[in-house]
Amino acid sequence: MIKNQWYAVLSSKDVKKGHVVAVKRLGMDLVFFRNAAGEIRCVSDQCPHRGASVGGGRLKNGRLQCPFHGIEFDEFGRCVCVPSEGRSADKDFSRMNLKCFAAKEIGDIIFIWYGGGEAKGEPPIFDVMTDAKFRYGHLDDCWKVHYSRAIENQLDVSHLAFVHHNTIGRGNKTVANGPKVVWLDADTLQTSADNEVDTGQHPKTSDESVIRATHLTFRYPNIWMNTITDKMRILAYFVPVDEENCVLSVRFYTKMTGIGWLDGIIAWIGNWADLIVERQDKRVVETQRPKKTARRINERLLMADKPIIEYRRRREELQMASEEEQAV
Repeated sequence: MIKNQWYAVLSSKDVKKGHVVAVKRLGMDLVFFRNAAGEIRCVSDQCPHRGASVGGGRLKNGRLQCPFHGIEFDEFGRCVCVPSEGRSADKDFSRMNLKCFAAKEIGDIIFIWYGGGEAKGEPPIFDVMTDAKFRYGHLDDCWKVHYSRAIENQLDVSHLAFVHHNTIGRGNKTVANGPKVVWLDADTLQTSADNEVDTGQHPKTSDESVIRATHLTFRYPNIWMNTITDKMRILAYFVPVDEENCVLSVRFYTKMTGIGWLDGIIAWIGNWADLIVERQDKRVVETQRPKKTARRINERLLMADKPIIEYRRRREELQMASEEEQAV
């Protein structure tokens, strides 16, 4: 993972008020819950006392209570009560605190800050997430690969005619022009498939290729959008679980009719279509080795892999920058 970044990790709908949700994210066991005001909170899922999961506990008067010995923590993970010491105890229990992670919700997506020190900046988002005119359908699917493999698959333009030959890759367009890659800012990459049927021509270079109306935009560290039309988008965030697993969260957004309930139905249907396409990808991507990518691994990349090459280059730069920042 790239440290010192805001990661999209969970759908807001997965954390209901009054409930405790335990999940593995970014290689860590974490607990999510809401405070009295409904604001999202995230702490480590291991009681410092005897190592039990607090994820199996409950919220009691706004406090997270460990199910093992009833130790209570406030919304920021600070230990505020150890029953065996008595409720009137005036001892310093700070050594019992849980680690607290900065968390934010935007557009029904929960982000957490992964890194050292105070959280910086704002989570990476797309305007569709906060546009109330859009309706969306949501699906989650677990992939047995590192999240970087799932991201690279969505930037791969030359697999369409083969993996998706009967869905989005119909037409046998096997020649990949370019592809063109544009950096909208230091952490936002844009590209598109500019493929053609093979009639004996040579592929166009990246400079000769174009970004089409239907295009892909990726923002580090883990969120992506496919712009189909101004009224139809597909958004995905690639959730790191550990070194060999991730969750692919996909949302089909639409404001095609402008009628909320009808657009909601269209979004639901669109999401099921996304599931068919996503499962086609999954069957192949889960066979890739190694499960985790890097800039220099035993792969012979081609011209059509330019978006992947660019993704790896910038990812490595961000990793190195975060390591240097921590060393200071």
